[in-house]
Amino acid sequence: MILKHLNLDVFDGDFITVLGSNGAGKSTLFNTIAGTLPPSSGQILHAGSDITGDSVEKRSRFLGRVFQDPKLGTAPRMTVAENLLLATKRGQRRTLALRQLKQNMPAFKQATVSMNNGLSERLNTATENLSGGQRQALSFLMATLRRPDVLLLDEHTAALDPNTSAQLMDQTNKKVLEQKLTCLMITHHLDDALKYGNRLIVLDDGQVKFDVRGKEKDKLTKEKLLSFFGNIA
Repeated sequence: MILKHLNLDVFDGDFITVLGSNGAGKSTLFNTIAGTLPPSSGQILHAGSDITGDSVEKRSRFLGRVFQDPKLGTAPRMTVAENLLLATKRGQRRTLALRQLKQNMPAFKQATVSMNNGLSERLNTATENLSGGQRQALSFLMATLRRPDVLLLDEHTAALDPNTSAQLMDQTNKKVLEQKLTCLMITHHLDDALKYGNRLIVLDDGQVKFDVRGKEKDKLTKEKLLSFFGNIA
């Protein structure tokens, strides 16, 4: 049992940075929320409704997720625009219909321009030919294109170089704040955990051992966090 009687309330508009050493339960928490790992006991509630037994597909109607690996979350042989078109249909029943790709191109252009990384000039490029940063930016856009109730960011900048990581984090923060998204973000970067979000939690041994928010989080320093949680950096 990795999660041990974990009880976590996530409120509308929370941007929670999630810290913890390897094996602390971070990915298990996300997999449980997303539905890829059913809990052995307890409940998962969304807007007051019990979704514990709901499938990943059913949860995709209100949940978006970006993984650490840029290769996950996109179809490699489909173009950027085709991937974005798939994202517009997230959680919907698939039926035989015209793709309507051409009609959506102006909206896709506008969405990709916001990432400031050249993705807008590659709408007709196969995703497998993008850089890692562009592919991860595409995954992020796909996860947020239809505003999710819950956004899970699973170390989504960890595989990128420092400059690309900082750029994506800046765009992530802007999108979360502009759309007032409810977001949980796993990170191993203490600076990012302190800089972004209104709330910070530390997982250890499958439990939430530290939960700080608002002005209390603003006062938190890297040194104080390290002294509480040892060498998680």
